[in-house]
Amino acid sequence: MANVWDAEAEVTTRLARQLIESQFPDLIPTDLEIIDYGFDNTVIKVSDKWVFRFPRREIAVKLLETEGRLLPLLASNELGLQIPVPFYYGKPSFPYEWPFLGYRFVKGTIPSMAEIALREGASAIRLARFLKKLHCTSVSEAEEQGVPYDELDRLDVEKRRPVLEKNTEEIRKHNLFHGVELLEEYLHHLPHRVLPEKSTLVHGDLHFKNIVVDGEGVLSGIIDWGDVHLGQRAVDLNLVYSFLGSNGRDLFFKEYGQVEEIELEYARFKAVYTNVVLLLFGYHEKQPHTVREAQKSLELALT
Repeated sequence: MANVWDAEAEVTTRLARQLIESQFPDLIPTDLEIIDYGFDNTVIKVSDKWVFRFPRREIAVKLLETEGRLLPLLASNELGLQIPVPFYYGKPSFPYEWPFLGYRFVKGTIPSMAEIALREGASAIRLARFLKKLHCTSVSEAEEQGVPYDELDRLDVEKRRPVLEKNTEEIRKHNLFHGVELLEEYLHHLPHRVLPEKSTLVHGDLHFKNIVVDGEGVLSGIIDWGDVHLGQRAVDLNLVYSFLGSNGRDLFFKEYGQVEEIELEYARFKAVYTNVVLLLFGYHEKQPHTVREAQKSLELALT
C-alpha cells in the first residue's frame, strides 16, 4: 500500500544540477547536496548559500507557487524569525515538468539534527511573537496573493480519526513509542466541540522538520511554507504542544495572548496527529533522528 509521502517525481542531485545550471548559470559551478525531503518537496542545498525546493508530488506545485508570491510580502513584515524568501524561480522544463524555487539559506539546524534544542525561555518568546505577527497579517492581502483557504480540512477530527487509529495500531505493532498506552487513551478523548470559524493566515505545517534552531538551541527560523493558508490558528498553535515544555507554554501564552480552550484542544489534536505520521515516516524512511524527535514531540503533546 502506498504511503502518503511517496514521491511522484524523484529529484536526484544530477537532475537538480541540470535544471539549476541550465536556468541559473550564475550559480555555476554548483555544489549540491540533498539535505532533506518531506511529503511534498525534495530540499537541496546549493553552494552553502542557497536552498532549492523541488516538488515531489503534483499537489505541492500550486502550494509552491503561492509560497513564491507570499513569502516576499511576509519578509517585509519583519516577523522576528528567519523565513526563506524566494530568489530563483525555476520554470518547468524537460525532463522535470514542475516549477521549483531557490531561496537564500536560512541559518540553523532542525531540532532532530541539532546538538541542543531549547524548549522554553527565548524559544517560547520568539515563537509567540512570530505567530502573533503572522496571525495578524491582513487576510485580504493574503487573498490577493492567491493564498487558499483550508482545502484539506486539517482539523476535521472525524475525517482523521480512522487514520489516527490505524497509525496508532502500527506504532504499537512495531513498538515505536513507549507511551503508546497514553496515545491509545487519547483516542477516547478527541475534541468534538465546534471550532470558531474565524480565519487567519497560518503557516499550516509547523513541526520539528519545519523549524530551525541556532547554535545555542534557540528557535531561529521557520521553513517550508508549502502549506500556508487561511484557516484556524489552532493549526499553528500545535507547535506549542509538540515543541515547548510546560514552562515554555506558559511563557508563550503570556506573550501571545489569550486563546480559547476549544482552540487549544484542537491544537493538541493537530500536534498528536502530525507527529504520529512523522514517527511512521521516520520509521519507514529509515531516519532514526526523525523517529527520536517524533517520539519526543508525541510525549510532549500527550502530557
